[in-house]
Amino acid sequence: MKTDAISEMAFFAALARKGSLSAAARELGITPPAATKRLAQMEQRLGVRLLNRTTRRVSLTSEGELYLEQAQRILADIREMEDAVSSHRAEPRGLLRVNATLGFGRTTIAPLVSAFARSYPDIELQLQLTDRPIDLVEEAFDLGIRFGALPDTRLSARRILANKRFLCASPGYLKRAGVPETPDELARHSCILHRQNNDPGNLWRLGRGRREQLVKVRGALSSNDGDVVLGWALDGHGILLRSEWDLAKYLASGRLRVVLPDHAPAPADLYVFYPSRRQLPAKVRVFIDFLIAHFKEGEGEGAA
Repeated sequence: MKTDAISEMAFFAALARKGSLSAAARELGITPPAATKRLAQMEQRLGVRLLNRTTRRVSLTSEGELYLEQAQRILADIREMEDAVSSHRAEPRGLLRVNATLGFGRTTIAPLVSAFARSYPDIELQLQLTDRPIDLVEEAFDLGIRFGALPDTRLSARRILANKRFLCASPGYLKRAGVPETPDELARHSCILHRQNNDPGNLWRLGRGRREQLVKVRGALSSNDGDVVLGWALDGHGILLRSEWDLAKYLASGRLRVVLPDHAPAPADLYVFYPSRRQLPAKVRVFIDFLIAHFKEGEGEGAA
């Protein structure tokens, strides 16, 4: 296959992913007029219109959708072939694109990337932080770091940290409002809601042994930011559902107390997700091993 054909497919995949010629041009390091000219040359050569254009956005025609589907498959095969070859090299190298959530990515993953970069200077690492659900395959990420279950059957996963979840509240709130003895009593308590994406955060799934109970809670305070809701719990505004990773030091110091310890929410273990491949690229493998080694060491010292 000619190199220019591969370059065209990569260009069109970036254009479809970004949704505009100017955004694709920025990603590829070319000017918008050059991107427009390149697209026109592709359409002229193929004899079909690949995109519908407006002043701000582009959308795929049916021919464009067919071209994109085949191009992504071919590009994935090429990447897998190159990764299989490059994995035999002594030093991992190349571009590594990583996605993580905003708060956890900023406070924990970013410092790890800094340490990783010192150990692997031949790897160019791009870290993108977002709380919205992403498609690792379509958005061309090598891996994602998230709490919770596998989001996509096209992905593989490795657990890098066990992470229980608890209901908790400050001693001041519990002294003022009382300690709930059963999940049903949560209905009369002020609960702090953590809203993520489109989830209102007011349905708490609590388990006891093999039994599970869905409890609808209410509260005057809610936020999509985990640090914000944690701060409100520390200030005594109500009962909060959070993970061991966030709560450990406050439970140890007594600033927060576990509520309903026999009715535990499902855990939110930390996973690294990556597109399923027969052989992991060296750059991906060493980064995953680096993460696992860090969090294994952290477990030995206690959660942060």
